[in-house]
Order: sequence, then structure tokens, then C-alpha cells
Amino acid sequence: MDLFSFLSNFNMWNRYYGMRGLPNYNLSCCVNTLLQTFSATWEVGDLLAKWEAGGVGADGRNVPLQLKRVLASMRSDRPQPTPHRDFLHSLDGNRIRLSVQHDADEVFLHILNFMQQQMDDKPLALKIQDLYKISLETHLQCLECSSLQTLTSYMLSLSLHVKEDHDSLENCMTSFFQHQELRGIDCCFCAKCEKKTPSKQAFKLLSLPRILCVHLKRFRYRGGFTQKLDCAVTFPETFDFSETLREAFSSDFDQIDCKYTLHAVVVHSGYAMSGHYTAYVRHHGNQRWYYADDSHVKEASWEQVQSTYGGHYRHTAYMLMFRRGTQEDGEQQGPSG
Repeated sequence: MDLFSFLSNFNMWNRYYGMRGLPNYNLSCCVNTLLQTFSATWEVGDLLAKWEAGGVGADGRNVPLQLKRVLASMRSDRPQPTPHRDFLHSLDGNRIRLSVQHDADEVFLHILNFMQQQMDDKPLALKIQDLYKISLETHLQCLECSSLQTLTSYMLSLSLHVKEDHDSLENCMTSFFQHQELRGIDCCFCAKCEKKTPSKQAFKLLSLPRILCVHLKRFRYRGGFTQKLDCAVTFPETFDFSETLREAFSSDFDQIDCKYTLHAVVVHSGYAMSGHYTAYVRHHGNQRWYYADDSHVKEASWEQVQSTYGGHYRHTAYMLMFRRGTQEDGEQQGPSG
């Protein structure tokens, strides 16, 4: 096949799928998968496209600058290679090393933090962070004197404990927001008692983000070894916090729209110390599901996405990306680029 025919076929393939595969380069499946989820989260690419990046120039170690370039290339229909190697090298220059297996949730949080640290447009960097920001109240009550402390904080990924038998996303979330007793080495300092005391802790939601990232904690450290939990964790394609977790809302919670639609799933296959990452992503235009395994991309069904629940298979969902709003909202508010 000559070059012209190859480029023509590439363009037809790219327009059909609306997404690009990314070759595996020095064990890059983890980052490749996250790039697919960032590309599916079109709000990130739109905000980065507004960044002039005047103060960073051509700095090869600047992670958000390289992310801006690779996301622009992934959404383009031009047949040039996607510069994801430059992005991988920018991570390597910031101690997310090549040729090393990484945890997807940790790398995801590192990338968000690099955007805060390395973008010279701080208001725009804050807008990107706000896409994922989950604002919480932590209520800590001393079980000896009953004094109550309330702290406000935020997180960018909701890390949920997974039971070692059958579980569901709703149950995982319910457990996260239930009262937990802290005793023994988990005791907290009580200012009134002037010592560490047993306490009761609970989280309450102050606000929900546009993009809700859920991390299913499938890895356990036991006896000096890390083990993976392959137990089934079911999750829906859409859910509404106001219907299933209203008791998790703070008294100051005033959002009206609490409906979320799944748009990306990070999948881990294999064992804790030897695995592979892939992704299911929903296309923002046609709303169909696609499966990305490094350079290979193919159309998928919701039933195939559901196969990542776990159970007898090691092909298990590890991170879930939800967008606030219905499926129709995603079609109406698609990317501008």
C-alpha cells in the first residue's frame, strides 16, 4: 500500500471511530488508558485548548503542555502520529518513570496535580481541577466527651473499599458515607480531652463535580504481598445521588442536578504485580462504547462493559468516570474543538 492510500484509510478509520489507538511504548498501557479517558472527558481538552502557555515555551518536562498537544492530536482527523511519546517523556521527567508498571489512580492524580503546579494560567488550572473536585465535610465526634469537630476538604477521586465477595457501586458508596468508629491506632486527638480518644467519623457531601472519578480499591496489602481482588462489583450506566445517597448530603448541599452518566472505564487485567490496562470509553458524538487496548480500538457494547464487573474474570473495572447530566446532555454539550 502506498503512503497516499495508507493516509486515506487512516482518515476513514479515524472518522469512523472518532478516537485513536496509542502504541505501547516502554510499558505505557497505564498512561495510554488514562489518555483515552482524558480524551473522552472533552471538557479537559477544551480548557487546555484555551491555554496560551506563554510562560513555559517548549519545555519538554511540562506535563500539561504535552497533554494539551496529545489531546488536540487525538481529536484531530489529520493523519499525523499522535505525540504521546512526548507526553510519556514529560511524565518520566517528573518521576513517573518509563518501563515501570504504575497504578492508574495514582498516575491520574499526579497528572491533575502537575496541571496545578506547571500551568502558568492559574485560574484556568483551577477550572480543570474543579471539573473533578468533590467537596466534603468530615465530622469527627469524640466518643468520650461527645465534642464534635467539623473539617472541610476536597478530593479528586472517590476511593471506595471493595468487599471480598459480591458488591455494588451503590453499596460501596453507602459504606463510604456511613459512620465509622476509629479506635486503637486510629484514635484521633481531642482538643477537649487533650489526648487521643476513640471517635466516630462520617463524611458529608458539600458539592459534586462535573466529572466524578470513582476508584475501586481492588488491591490489598497482606503479609508483605499485594493481592488483587477479582470479586464482582456491579455498576450502572446512569445513577442519581439524590435517589440513592441523599443521606450523604451535608445540610449545606444545594445542587439540583445529581444525575450521572458513565463515560469511561479503566480496566485492569492480570495480577497485582503483573497486569495490563485497557479502557472502555463512550464517544461524545454517537454515544457508542469503544474498547481501546493500546493501539487497537474497536466498537463495544454495554454488555461488554458489564463484563468488567469481575467475578471469575481478571478483566476488572478499576476506575469509573461519570459525567453529571444525562446522555442527551452529553450530545448537546459536545466539544467545541
